[in-house]
Amino acid sequence: MFNKVKILLVLMALKGVDAAYAQADLKDLRAKPDSSFVEGADTPLSRLNKLHVPIPKLDLEVDYWKHWTKFGINANQSSFSDNWNAGGVNSMALGGLAWHKSEFNKNNFQFVTEVDLKYGKIKNKDQLAKKNNDRIFWDNKLAYKLSKTWALYFSLTFESQFDVGYAYSKNMYVDGKVIPNPDGKERISEYMSSFMAPGYFTESFGLEYKPDKSFSLRLGTGTARQTLVLDDRVKSLTVAEYKERYPLNVPISSDQSKFGLKPGESFRNDLAFQITANLDRDLAKNLNLKARYNLFADYKDISDPDHRLDATLTAKVTNAVNVSLSGILLYNSTESTKVQYSQSLAMGVIYSLPR
Repeated sequence: MFNKVKILLVLMALKGVDAAYAQADLKDLRAKPDSSFVEGADTPLSRLNKLHVPIPKLDLEVDYWKHWTKFGINANQSSFSDNWNAGGVNSMALGGLAWHKSEFNKNNFQFVTEVDLKYGKIKNKDQLAKKNNDRIFWDNKLAYKLSKTWALYFSLTFESQFDVGYAYSKNMYVDGKVIPNPDGKERISEYMSSFMAPGYFTESFGLEYKPDKSFSLRLGTGTARQTLVLDDRVKSLTVAEYKERYPLNVPISSDQSKFGLKPGESFRNDLAFQITANLDRDLAKNLNLKARYNLFADYKDISDPDHRLDATLTAKVTNAVNVSLSGILLYNSTESTKVQYSQSLAMGVIYSLPR
């Protein structure tokens, strides 16, 4: 008991000493009326050692680039039994696509490059395999913003196809008469297109209107387009050349003119006014519409412009499986006096980056 009391008295004494020292320290820290902290008064605080806290150097960089990529494969197959009375033909279609877009934005400058590649083939029973999709499209644009929605732009575009395209016939011309092919099957009757036959390069300068990220409209007052046909099999032929190359076809009555090029020509340059509209908009959570319209009016004959509309409606079934409905409307009087069109419906696996 005595020991406990002794320990308690010692603790109380130590506590009193600490309090006294604390009061003394506080008194020393009090500023005198004529003291100046600005000029470095000699106080206990001024004699404390300074603690240097190192600040880490942040390695931060601004990335002005954005990238998007899509690639996938589409397939379509149908088959019928030999006793299928409703009619039909066994067929198999396979197609692939790849798309990439890169965009650079810094201050008022913008650069955009977009590549769209498509290729597909279809094979019907007792028929030759035919391509049902074939496109190379590469668009590059450099723009300088004048305001929030308007910009000056310069663009360079390349268009062509990968594979050879043919015309087919189930008949042949012999001794002035049209008769069926002896084997009853179709044959290749003419070369229609191939890589760089035709190939198009288009340079355009003008104003761009872009109210939001999903829509843009280019007004190309200064536009030039070069048309090249570098494959001799696709070039235009004279009447005599056609008869010699395709003796089983019905003879032509006048020299050919393909892609605005006459026999012996492989290059053509046109100066024109161009309108290009791009739309890439989500209509719903899993439904996207992407379209591109191009008007090309040659200054030599501005009343007869070329038109092309590409549109794709894509519905996302899962993260990887999509259903797409695509269509193309094309009018070019140098190729045909009527409107050309194509349409396709496909289901496929699409992989997108970034996820």
